[in-house]
Amino acid sequence: MATEPEIGTSEPRSLLTVLGPGLVTGAADDDPSGIGTYSQVGAQFGYGMAWTMLFGFPLLASIQAICARIGATTGRGIAHNLRRHYHPALLRTMVMLLLIANVINLGADLGAMGAALALLVPGPALAFTVMFGIVSVTAEVFIAYTRYARILKWTTLSLFSYVAVVFVAGVDWGAALRGIVIPSFAFDKDHTMALVAVFGTTISPYLFFWQAGQEVEEQHRRHTKPLCIAPRTAGPELRRIRTDTLVGMGFSHLTALFIIIATAATLHAHGVNDVTSAAQAAEALRPIAGNLAFALFAVGIIGTGLLAVPVLAGSAAYAVSETFRWTEGLDRKPREAKAFYGVIAVATLGGVALNFTGIDPMRALYWAAVVNGLLAPPLMVVTMMIARNPRIMGRLTIPPRLAFGGWLSTAVMWAIALLFLFG
Repeated sequence: MATEPEIGTSEPRSLLTVLGPGLVTGAADDDPSGIGTYSQVGAQFGYGMAWTMLFGFPLLASIQAICARIGATTGRGIAHNLRRHYHPALLRTMVMLLLIANVINLGADLGAMGAALALLVPGPALAFTVMFGIVSVTAEVFIAYTRYARILKWTTLSLFSYVAVVFVAGVDWGAALRGIVIPSFAFDKDHTMALVAVFGTTISPYLFFWQAGQEVEEQHRRHTKPLCIAPRTAGPELRRIRTDTLVGMGFSHLTALFIIIATAATLHAHGVNDVTSAAQAAEALRPIAGNLAFALFAVGIIGTGLLAVPVLAGSAAYAVSETFRWTEGLDRKPREAKAFYGVIAVATLGGVALNFTGIDPMRALYWAAVVNGLLAPPLMVVTMMIARNPRIMGRLTIPPRLAFGGWLSTAVMWAIALLFLFG
């Protein structure tokens, strides 16, 4: 079996310095719309669907590590590599679907953040939604990338609020452990939709574009060359990517698991089986688990939203800019990458505007899941083809073990997409 290149050495680095794109990507996976999905699963099925987090972790970790390696090895994002090596129609279709899904997700996340703040502070939820949209765009456009990357990294701490909720929720740990390690599934409409929702929320195309793009950003920040050009640095860098991705995706799945457990122990245990939003989940916790659990849940929605919104907008900007060969990158000044930052602003404010249309937010999330569910499988196939192509990756094509994980993840997402369409 192929092994990682061991060429070159590097000084030992602390875990905190190693963590970066993978940690932020994993934490952004638990966005407010994802929190709503996990809350619904916990409320509806109790601990019965907790196993999906254990099952999904290696799948997400594999495909995200592959996307990160593509960015680090080629020095280009997913869309750029698609444009150079595949038919333009494929690229345009992928990017258009990504943009549609991201704007819908942005609208749902910003709306959830506004509703969560309205639960904590008296005021109109729509006004808070607009405020969060403006704050997110301003920060992403005008804060220097080095500082902004640190802000995103520290924002991941907001996810610990869900760890705290579990410890005030009165969990039946025996039942929770059985739900985690013993799969339970019935081939009925409710279980099928829950499975589709969980994996559609967890393995999302915007994460692919973002993590690959962030690896390229990190090379610019550190003034290093792509690994295909500087293979002597490959060994240490690929080990960093592996650690960063495993920790980030593990953090993501552990947080999602805590949300399922917390809502199972509170909402499901008290007969509350239907949750239509993350904010409703927070409100429903108050009379059952107390004000502390309610406040922690609501604050977590806002914190994860502040992390996820720039990731959603940024991934769209990377994809669109690479498609049209625009200057791109968060390390660029606004005047150097006007179109790139313009996409960030338009996507975010488009999400804000959706909250004024009267569209049912759960219906919007449903269609976002449809688009993501249809987009992810073919995009994962193309991603795997890129990662295994020596013309693109040189001698740093992904090793067989990682390729197996990537193809398994792809097969699972194809199966879920077909289940979604024909189940």
